[in-house]
Amino acid sequence: MPDLKAYKCPCCGGNIEFDTSIQKCKCPFCDTEFEMEALLAYDEDLNNDGQDETNWNMGDKQEWTLDEESGLRSYVCKSCGGEIIAEETTGATACPYCGNPVVMMEQFKGLLKPDYVIPFKLDKNAAKAKLLEHYKGKKLLPKAFRSENHLDEIKGVYVPFWLFNADASGTVRYKGTKVRCWSSGKYDYTETSYYSIVRGGNVKFEHIPIDGSEKMPDDLMESIEPFDFNEAVDFQTAYLSGFLADKYDVSDEETVKRANERAKKSLEEIFRNSATGYTTIMSESSSIKVDGGEAIYALFPVWVLNTTYNGQKYTFAMNGQTGKFVGDLPMDKGLRNKYFAISFAIAGAVAAALTYVWWLL
Repeated sequence: MPDLKAYKCPCCGGNIEFDTSIQKCKCPFCDTEFEMEALLAYDEDLNNDGQDETNWNMGDKQEWTLDEESGLRSYVCKSCGGEIIAEETTGATACPYCGNPVVMMEQFKGLLKPDYVIPFKLDKNAAKAKLLEHYKGKKLLPKAFRSENHLDEIKGVYVPFWLFNADASGTVRYKGTKVRCWSSGKYDYTETSYYSIVRGGNVKFEHIPIDGSEKMPDDLMESIEPFDFNEAVDFQTAYLSGFLADKYDVSDEETVKRANERAKKSLEEIFRNSATGYTTIMSESSSIKVDGGEAIYALFPVWVLNTTYNGQKYTFAMNGQTGKFVGDLPMDKGLRNKYFAISFAIAGAVAAALTYVWWLL
């Protein structure tokens, strides 16, 4: 059975957690603080690449299908002895029986060990505050949705990311126009000039982030970027204590295509933004080459908030380092129709007034 680590306080025996406010591990029972370096000894067994051997013999009472069994892992909490059933990608969680934070050490051994981790800087209260801030100014948001009672779940998750370095180079050809208008006497003139625009060059990209979790929507993870890699530290499992964590289930080879697409798109945007002073500009052709290097494996902090309204699930995400918050919101159709009716009425009144003034003139 895979090893499961719960960090014990040497002072009182309580389970310690990572505290975002002081960027240290802290015992919630006796308030003793621990430097991360002091907990480095807990990770020594990560250098042991030996594999545990597990033999399953369920007999005639086996009820799990092969597909179901392959996606689950069983762990025993060392604090209370309770058995935990989790998905195969779960790396850290909390015991449902005693509530103690635990880390599945087997998930971060050998090639599965992350190179870096960006620790959480913002806590759960900050995520709640950002959600309420996200509601502000949304006049068509249903009143019932604003209530905190509709918030089903808030969880801090270390999401696995592959970070790619790449060199991108190429050229893009655009068709541009410049339009000049003027009047002379009774006539109005318009002159349109056409241009062929070529932009080329090369850009070096560092740490292009591609999430390695199949469960996390790619667009949601990209929306809360950027993460500041300057604050990344060497991986220690102590940072995971008190949070959820997943190991990657999408390999670096499988994410190379997305890394190429992001590098190409960024280079094209740089070229496009350099072509200024034109009335219109349209891309005609492009030739982009991307040379990438080996990816590194890191865990990034994300707060995930889930809520249900009228039978539909809404998911929000907050960057646990910077606080950037994203997520879709429902719309009150009654209020929408009311605003549309008012807008049409105002537009009609303005049109009638203008018609009357024109008639007078």
